[in-house]
Amino acid sequence: MSVFSKGVTGLAWLAACLFVAAGVMLSYEVIARYFFVRPTIWAAELSQVCLIWGTLIAAPWCLRQRRHIRITAVVARLPKRARLAAESLAMAAVAAFSAVVVVYGWSIFFDSFQRGRTTGSLLDLPVWIVELAVPFGFAVLLVQAVMEMVRALRGKIAPAEAHDT
Repeated sequence: MSVFSKGVTGLAWLAACLFVAAGVMLSYEVIARYFFVRPTIWAAELSQVCLIWGTLIAAPWCLRQRRHIRITAVVARLPKRARLAAESLAMAAVAAFSAVVVVYGWSIFFDSFQRGRTTGSLLDLPVWIVELAVPFGFAVLLVQAVMEMVRALRGKIAPAEAHDT
């Protein structure tokens, strides 16, 4: 397993932890608000940060493991070479889309970072903390999509069930 693949797996575990943290924060907020009438100023906003980062850093692992939504009714009936071509084309589309999102996402992040924008809530977090998740997550997704495309072009595509590790 390559260093990049280990990094993607590490990001997936971090995403899982962020999802758990968001659940804990939101549960705490519900209890504090409805049972003790003492809402927090941080739980909702920090849980949103966790969910955004978690979703975007888990996407490359999901792509590698074929956990995204896929419609295989037609592709599964194609000969192997046609399936490989379809897989290569799909990964090229994911890579192209990811590249566009990285460029525009970086621009939005950097503008917020330079201007010092904040959320405007009581917590007043810098907006760039959340916006950085977009170019970072999609950059990693771009690399993973290229790796998957190369794998398909080499004829080394495995069915989704084989990606359970």
